[in-house]
Amino acid sequence: MRQGELYSQPILLVEDDADSRQMLSTMLEWQGYSVLTAANGMEAFNIATTRSPWLIILDLMMPVMSGEEFRKAQLANKSIRSIPVLVISAHHDAPQIAKRLKAEGCIRKPVNFDELEAFISQRR
Repeated sequence: MRQGELYSQPILLVEDDADSRQMLSTMLEWQGYSVLTAANGMEAFNIATTRSPWLIILDLMMPVMSGEEFRKAQLANKSIRSIPVLVISAHHDAPQIAKRLKAEGCIRKPVNFDELEAFISQRR
């Protein structure tokens, strides 16, 4: 049994770059996690409020609704505010932004999958 197969609730991956989104989603699924994906913060908000992910992996710089805007909306919504968020970003101030947004952590892009898997494993 792969590690993630023990967990039925999905991870929500929010990434506007289609190639990055596909690569990270495939790697997480290979580890046995159920993965939902969104290309922007608005899609992510709609998914989070209807599908109850246990973790949100959030890019900061996206069209329609940025990661920062999504996180502010998430924190204002009682039904999803407690879902932990991991920020992934190439933004030079990403760690400071993640801290300001009360995210659980921050991983710099390009994402090191071992670092991502370690973060996820520590939270399960």
